[in-house]
Amino acid sequence: MRRRNGLSTVVRKELRRFFTDRRMVFTTVFLPAVMIFVIYSLIGSVMANINSVSPDYQAKAYVVGLPAELAPLAQAAGLRLQPVDAGQIDAIKAQIADKTSDLLVVFPDGFSAEVAAGLAAAGQPAAGQAADGLGTPQVEVYFNSTRTESTQQYGLMTGLLDSYKNSLAPLFTVNSAAGGGYDLASQEDTSGMVLSALVPLLVLIFLFTGTIGVTPESIAGEKERGTIATILVTPLARWQLALGKVVSLSCITLLSGLSSFVGVMLSLPRILGSASGSLNVAAYSLGDFALLLGVILSTVLVLVGLVALLSALARTVREASTYATPLMLVIMLIGVLGMFSQGASGSPAVYLIPVFNSIQSMIGIFSFTVSPLLVIQTIGVNIVVAGLCVLALTRMFGSERIIFSH
Repeated sequence: MRRRNGLSTVVRKELRRFFTDRRMVFTTVFLPAVMIFVIYSLIGSVMANINSVSPDYQAKAYVVGLPAELAPLAQAAGLRLQPVDAGQIDAIKAQIADKTSDLLVVFPDGFSAEVAAGLAAAGQPAAGQAADGLGTPQVEVYFNSTRTESTQQYGLMTGLLDSYKNSLAPLFTVNSAAGGGYDLASQEDTSGMVLSALVPLLVLIFLFTGTIGVTPESIAGEKERGTIATILVTPLARWQLALGKVVSLSCITLLSGLSSFVGVMLSLPRILGSASGSLNVAAYSLGDFALLLGVILSTVLVLVGLVALLSALARTVREASTYATPLMLVIMLIGVLGMFSQGASGSPAVYLIPVFNSIQSMIGIFSFTVSPLLVIQTIGVNIVVAGLCVLALTRMFGSERIIFSH
């Protein structure tokens, strides 16, 4: 007679085995969070040093038509602007794109006169129109976001212009042209995207490490010790054994996923603070955190299912680890490919590929290009794939040739 509570019995047995093993608890639950925090903090410290500007650095900043009233303010702000002619604009923009110059500020002809006309007007000028009927003057500031010195100069200049404008009235605009094009960074420079993809890669590695730490021992280890034969002669349906293993291993590995999630959250302020002076963890919403957590947890289910299938085929724990090595290489390759992608893909077909969809979703979340529908699709696909793995594992536990192979 089959035991009705066989499933819960298997789950309790596996959880008891795990939580009574201090080494396994430490490496699965606590180590991922600690390692992610330490590694990301080190990355943040290194990037902070890379992104810092030497106090002795002399910036190459140029200006066309600098108004006399702004000259002392610019000097007080630490800007050393070199006056140039309008004919040099294209050449200097090319230098900024090549990272040999840092900044170019272009004031339009008659800037001071138009601002003065606006101040002299009795009423507030209409949006986009100066008081004397002339168009609102636009100041153009060109920089290169991939060069730290250029970004620093850009921040100083735009801060100065904003303060000056707020002290008067909104009589001019800064970089308001519809076409944009003020950031002269090469479109092929993917350093920002590498940062947003490095985090998902490390998370994926730690999730897989946690899966490898518990799954082979639970399945292949039972075969190696011969205890699975004892279990199978008890009044326990084999689907209960298979499902119980998967459920318990998923719960255990989900702890590793949660640990990785906590490590990411704790280290985000450090790594984001070093990546950009204006970017911090507050830029992410609770919805972003919820999507990230969902992706991590659903990815754990897929990894557990895949490693469980390999462990069922193996005769020993060592053999199971050997079988899992190619899977580990494939997963690392998927993560590395994500580092060199131009942001998260917008194609729904990409999010049908297990693990790769998780990488793309995390890249989208960290780079603020996330599509919630695609992330939800990722979570759904991962759950379906995990369910298929459970079904396949159940059939494998029902095969005596696989279970009793030596």
